[in-house]
Amino acid sequence: MLFHPFFACVSFAAISLTLLAEPRCPEKVASLPTRIVQGSQVIVPLRVNQNGPYDFLVDTGAQITIVDSSLASELQLSVRGTTGVGGAATYGRYDFAYLGELQAGTKSVSDLLVVIENLSQLKAADPRIRGILGDNFLEHFDLLIDNRERLLCLDDSNTLALFAKGERVPLMEPYGPATDLPFTGPMIVTASLSGFKKTPLLLRLDSGSNAAMLHAANPQMRTMLNSRTPTLRRVVEGIEQVFAVLPGQDLEVGKHRFHEISFAVPMNTVGNGRLPREDGVLPTIAFQRVFISPAARYAVLEPW
Repeated sequence: MLFHPFFACVSFAAISLTLLAEPRCPEKVASLPTRIVQGSQVIVPLRVNQNGPYDFLVDTGAQITIVDSSLASELQLSVRGTTGVGGAATYGRYDFAYLGELQAGTKSVSDLLVVIENLSQLKAADPRIRGILGDNFLEHFDLLIDNRERLLCLDDSNTLALFAKGERVPLMEPYGPATDLPFTGPMIVTASLSGFKKTPLLLRLDSGSNAAMLHAANPQMRTMLNSRTPTLRRVVEGIEQVFAVLPGQDLEVGKHRFHEISFAVPMNTVGNGRLPREDGVLPTIAFQRVFISPAARYAVLEPW
């Protein structure tokens, strides 16, 4: 779920940019070369149908992998139909196709459904980006997002799970019927915020965002917003979006506690999609390392 804020709303420790040696994934797990855009977003090279490599944004908040429309034309992808796709306060219907193979390093997934979308907003930040690597690819592997060392590790041998030390935070089911999950099971954890007394919230772990966000659908949100709440604005597909900025919140995820975290709240949406099935978004850049096992349904979060 990609969100480009106009403000620094994640008050976590700064990222060290000094690397003493070439970083590698644990044990013999292959390391994917990465580069960083906008200080937090992980870009990896992928091969699409044996072509490329092409740069894709790694986005655990996106359920479906997305191919930019220009790349889809280059590869002559065959459109199979249309489907609805939601993002951070956005929704639209887009063409979809199937890839014969999508390969990240030594790992690949065949017959993968992808959405074809014009990624002009994302490419404005980096014109080399040709797509978004979503959960319907990532769910096939255990993954380690190492923000300190700027690494992405994908594993199907249980090696990363043996290496990951720390509290196992369960991945939760979203709101609504379990039989109505579109495409994949989202990577969601339970969190507590100081402004939401006695009410745990469901937050999606999102590597495609550098901003914490809450959806306005929660009834308690009305008590926290008033005419004096500061706002920020952005334009998406020619439509202005307005975001309220909540007072700093104390955040608790498992045994981890953070103080004075700013959350943005979208006050209007682009498109008419279904209501969100979680309460908000927690960017993975909030943590030094994030290990996620989609199959075993847990995450290990290592703070800065």
